[in-house]
Amino acid sequence: MEHPLIVGVDGSESSLRALDWAVDEADRQAVPLRIVHASSWEWYEGREPSFGINRALVRAQADRVVADATERAHCRSSSVKVTSQTLDEDPASALIRESRRASGILVGSRGRGRLAGLLLGSVGLAVAARAACPVTVVRGAEDHRGGSHRRVVVGVDEAADARPALDYAVRCAQRRGAALDVVHAWRCPAHEAPERPRPADAADTHQERAERRVEEAIGGLARTHSAVPVHRRVVEGSPRAALLDAAAGADLLVVGARRRTGQVGMQLGPVNHAVLHHAACPVAVVPHA
Repeated sequence: MEHPLIVGVDGSESSLRALDWAVDEADRQAVPLRIVHASSWEWYEGREPSFGINRALVRAQADRVVADATERAHCRSSSVKVTSQTLDEDPASALIRESRRASGILVGSRGRGRLAGLLLGSVGLAVAARAACPVTVVRGAEDHRGGSHRRVVVGVDEAADARPALDYAVRCAQRRGAALDVVHAWRCPAHEAPERPRPADAADTHQERAERRVEEAIGGLARTHSAVPVHRRVVEGSPRAALLDAAAGADLLVVGARRRTGQVGMQLGPVNHAVLHHAACPVAVVPHA
């Protein structure tokens, strides 16, 4: 059975930009697109409901949001099969549940209500942390969302953990006719302790170890995806800075997320949080197998 892409909409400009990106991505993947609106989105993102709330009006507004989003999707592409659904529940729970039957979840990058000033809305953060499939937070300026850079960036750490994100990233690059930048950051303790003498070969040793790690991670890509140009970016510094720098000239940044032992959901560490809040382009969070 063909799993659809699912995009969460709430009527905001941020969610409509995510919808446009989702339509284009569904077209590239030749998969259906499902538009989901959860009718309690308003107060989930910061507005407190009153006891006198009119459920009929809430439902009517939700239906208008979905109808407008569906029309927008049809206008953007006539080849994508579009369905829609309104759910009477909080959006994070709805999208996390729906992720079990989706090839990907897409959300906008801003919150609503009193939390609108957050760099990433609470719904997007919750879904990115717990979804069972890749989650893309659509952010950045039009040139980044529109694919004008023709570059996909993926961050890799340990070779064993890097494969899901790397496989996802190379498929994205292939569909876009883009190059793939594989980014790995390394740090040398001797360089971070100025009081101590720096061994002359410390940086070289760390650089060589980092390059070997990247080669292990990307092994086999040349055979399976020979049409995708692969560039290695092995740099000294923090992973956060390296990925944000690379994302400044990219159409998509892909990062992995580790499962927490004994707990449900993905662990979004400081690097994941940083790129979700600050990257210049859309960010895809891919769960490790």
